[in-house]
Amino acid sequence: MVTISVAGRGDTPAEGTTKLLVDANGNELPAALAGDHNSRWVDPVVNAPADDVEPGSYAAVYIAYPANMATYEDAVNAGVANTQQVMREIAQACPDTKFSIVGYSEGADVVRRVAMNIGHQEEGDPTIVDPDDVLGVVILADSGRSAGDGPFPGSKDPFSNPDGFDQQYQDGRKPVSGQGALPGTSGDFGKLNGKIASFCSEGDLTCAAPENISLLQLVVNVGRQINVDQLEREGLNPTNGMDVAVVLGRIAMTAFADIASQPNWMASDETFLEVLLRVSDPEYKPGQQPKEPAKSDAISTDQMSPLAYLPQKVLNEIIGLIVTNQNTIPVIMSDPYKLTLGPDHTGHHFDYWRDANPDEGRPLTSAEYAAAWLTHLAKQAQAGETVDKSSEPDAADFAAAREAVESATKPKSASTTTTTSAAPTTTTTAPTTTKTDAAVTSTTTAPTTTPPASSETSSTTTAPEVANPQARTSVAAPAETVAPAEPVAPTTTQPTTTQPTTTTQTPAPTTTGAR
Repeated sequence: MVTISVAGRGDTPAEGTTKLLVDANGNELPAALAGDHNSRWVDPVVNAPADDVEPGSYAAVYIAYPANMATYEDAVNAGVANTQQVMREIAQACPDTKFSIVGYSEGADVVRRVAMNIGHQEEGDPTIVDPDDVLGVVILADSGRSAGDGPFPGSKDPFSNPDGFDQQYQDGRKPVSGQGALPGTSGDFGKLNGKIASFCSEGDLTCAAPENISLLQLVVNVGRQINVDQLEREGLNPTNGMDVAVVLGRIAMTAFADIASQPNWMASDETFLEVLLRVSDPEYKPGQQPKEPAKSDAISTDQMSPLAYLPQKVLNEIIGLIVTNQNTIPVIMSDPYKLTLGPDHTGHHFDYWRDANPDEGRPLTSAEYAAAWLTHLAKQAQAGETVDKSSEPDAADFAAAREAVESATKPKSASTTTTTSAAPTTTTTAPTTTKTDAAVTSTTTAPTTTPPASSETSSTTTAPEVANPQARTSVAAPAETVAPAEPVAPTTTQPTTTQPTTTTQTPAPTTTGAR
């Protein structure tokens, strides 16, 4: 099994510091092997299965994409394209490969969109990979989450567990409040329903934003189209202020054009604010029919009384403004940035590695549960089994998951060492994998969202072979999607493993063998 990993802002394979995968023709692929790139957040989840399956039967790969807020929508779209490209090339070269997909933060948005695309492909004609080959998807901080969703959308018990993994995540059935900050990306996962773990922590406003905050939602939509990184770095100045004005002007003109295309708009119940919300979504397409607006909470008679004698359309506008913004002030007063991100990882966006609560029926953190599930899936893939809808995890699954997560957060006095190996000899046509010990990748007391400097000296490791890629000692991470290369059938070699005190260089094999 190959786990496709998509990390968040500033935590992806970086140009000049990370060795990327290359194909047989030397063309770069937008991905790096776990170990060549390390994520203090995602590593504990995606590396957990490595110690519980045979060498060469599992690999974790990180997707390279411009994970920033300079052009958020462009960055996420590039991440989606790169993820689908890498999965497609692996599947073409090694048709028996099984996949899992993991995303966190900005990478969670990427993974949600990829999973929805895979699950809704044309019947019998997949353009990415066969949905049956995707065994599980983990989304940590799901910004497309719908109000009322449980952690396992589409499963038989959406509040307890994904289909085929009978260990309960929690006892309760109460959903996390609110919805994702990007409701325009919400929806079901088609054929992947039941294979999804969508985690959200109460107070993480990326996935648990209160409803009825439409003015803030408008700000979010605008933010997806401007250079937030530059605004954060420089503050508002004439240059970036002009960029903001252009986006706002475009949204306003689009709103007027949308209204003009509806001859009976003045007689409709849609308010101008609802039009602005709809057309400000980067996914908006002119001419598309308005969606049925979500039901809003009631407002008090005291709020309504001064409006009694206004014309109906104006009355609707004011009522809509009041109803859809009742939670705006409480959100602003709660300091949403500190609540969600917080200094020193104290915000709720980092809860997924510390949210276990045995007294309330949650024995594992979200990250530990995800790691145990992936370990279970990797074992099934190694054995050539289809996903067993009634199987139960064993104690080893949970022990490996807990060890992987705890090792990434405990301080280490020794310097980081990375040991890698080539793939073992096999007769299968799946991609080569490299086993990386997750326990030796941590050198800090807490994860950071910045790739560690040690990645510059990461060992020369052969990653899961996609179209027979060869390792390159100096490559640059792509900022945009890279055209896929023609796949070449792989072969295999016997591994050699060393035990260095620093990093080890392993010769690139000619084939691969992970399933």
